[in-house]
Amino acid sequence: MKITFWGAVGTVTGSLHEVEAAGRHMILECGLFQGRREEARRRNSGLPISVDSLDAVLLSHAHIDHSGNLPSLTKAGYEGPIYTTPATVDLCGKMLMDSAYIQEKDAEYVNKHYGRRRKINSGSKGGQVEPLYTMADAEKVMPLFKPAPYHTETTLGDGLSFESYDAGHMLGSSSIILREKNGSAETRLAFSGDIGRPGLPIIRNPETLPPVDFLIMESTYGGRLHEPEQEAKKRLAQVVNRAWERGGKVIIPAFAVGRTQQIVLSLHELTLENRIPEIPVFVDSPLAVNVTEVFRQHPECYDAETREHLYEDRDPFGFKMLRYIRDVAESKALNNMKEPAVIISASGMCEAGRILHHLKNNIENPRNTIVIVGYQAEYTLGRRIVEKRPEVPIFGEARKLLAEVVRINAFSGHADQRELLLWLKPLAPKLKRIFLVHGERPQSEALATAIRDLFSLDVVVPERGDSFDLS
Repeated sequence: MKITFWGAVGTVTGSLHEVEAAGRHMILECGLFQGRREEARRRNSGLPISVDSLDAVLLSHAHIDHSGNLPSLTKAGYEGPIYTTPATVDLCGKMLMDSAYIQEKDAEYVNKHYGRRRKINSGSKGGQVEPLYTMADAEKVMPLFKPAPYHTETTLGDGLSFESYDAGHMLGSSSIILREKNGSAETRLAFSGDIGRPGLPIIRNPETLPPVDFLIMESTYGGRLHEPEQEAKKRLAQVVNRAWERGGKVIIPAFAVGRTQQIVLSLHELTLENRIPEIPVFVDSPLAVNVTEVFRQHPECYDAETREHLYEDRDPFGFKMLRYIRDVAESKALNNMKEPAVIISASGMCEAGRILHHLKNNIENPRNTIVIVGYQAEYTLGRRIVEKRPEVPIFGEARKLLAEVVRINAFSGHADQRELLLWLKPLAPKLKRIFLVHGERPQSEALATAIRDLFSLDVVVPERGDSFDLS
């Protein structure tokens, strides 16, 4: 068995890991790289693997940094199977089409914007922007999905199979174990996917994996600790109350899958507990609306508390002050509202979609608050906001950052260092080597040091393009 690391090494986006085993050629993930526009374009359009020789794709979950470049794969001619859990298949059906639509519309908006600037100033920089892929490219992905339920062994070829386990990160997320058998010998490679946090609302806790020889493990928060989830709700209540008192809006960039539903549920509970006023809450994302419907279709993925909501005939994703918005005109009308409100919109890293318009219209008002509830990759707009830069670029124009910025990491679907080490502990006695991915270099190195100190294991933090033979 041989693995080569092409994405999510030294960063958290663009997951792509190549595996060769038992005469088969596969990739784990095909994620969208997010960051500097030119670098993102180059990485996403220039696939580093041979599509002609590719036999299968194994996908851990539907987040765009893991699944979002699948349309580029089919655009390049891939027609093989894509294995993932049933809930992930349903989510990708919504998310990939939405990603393609956003890319088409954002390219159209930017081209129109540059066109106006060139009319005013012929020396203005900027040229025509093409979408990375289209909705037609995304449509070609869907027939390739092969549902692979948890705890069900799936054969990939002679002597090669995989099985998935609940990663507890989002609806349908999985950790994957690949098994290669050669006579009486067996090599077992686990891929953690993104590891969730025990005790988060809606979905089940991460499962413990059976023993393996090698592990590819995420390290997003490898050097950090999260505050407790109840503390996050307390801070969210404080933010909403402050905004209410000064007549401002709360703008929450949130991933349409998982994070949006968590925030909605928390606001619902805070309202029932009379800890926040009856402030209007808008989920302004067609994708989030569609994804919430997928959540309703997969109660088998819920934790006991969320199932209890359903048994009592209470909708965990809906309450009196909440409104889901699809229509563009309604979305634009939110920017003319003078009353306090909470607006939740995608994308979570502020790189595309309606959130850009809400930020453009609200970021320069000190009465407003921007709440960051998820990881912001390097060079993204979300990272610049977290860093509280005096000015940030939105649609190519500098905007003053005058709104309050609050970061609440406890809503993250990623385990922190302590939780990662607890998840790893049962696997440690049998492991030969760990490869740390999906983390910026300082986070990966911090987790590597902690693992070596606690378990005395061989830990590698690979570079892009590094290959390893597993034996």
